[in-house]
Amino acid sequence: MSLSDAIMLLAALLAATVGVGGLIRWQQNRPRRVDPSEVVDPHRLGADKLGSAATLLQFSTEMCSRCPGVHRTLGQVAGGRDGVLHLDIDLTHRPDIAKHFHVLQTPTTLILDRNGVVQTRFGGTPSRHAVELELARVTATDPRV
Repeated sequence: MSLSDAIMLLAALLAATVGVGGLIRWQQNRPRRVDPSEVVDPHRLGADKLGSAATLLQFSTEMCSRCPGVHRTLGQVAGGRDGVLHLDIDLTHRPDIAKHFHVLQTPTTLILDRNGVVQTRFGGTPSRHAVELELARVTATDPRV
């Protein structure tokens, strides 16, 4: 293999790596609608109840640097809407919950409807605007809200 062929191969590998990394980064922090088949039991999470309109369920860890900011944002969003509750679950000592919800990064945020059914999932740091849009979508589909 000549030097120019090796440089071309390395450039192609670099371009592919940057492209895949860009795609993964683009998909993070965006809402993913999930198959609404799982109902979350609040007692399993250590909570007494879920929100009467919706619940913002945040998974974090002790070493997560972005989790406090997400906690503040989700708390403000929940505080500004009637019937919306924000729960923050620390997965540091609860690997069973991390495994059950397939949490591979923190923060991870789930939006649950009034019945506790998972409607939307955010991996990474969601923007306030995206959370509010998804929350409006989830609560609008509920005829009692």
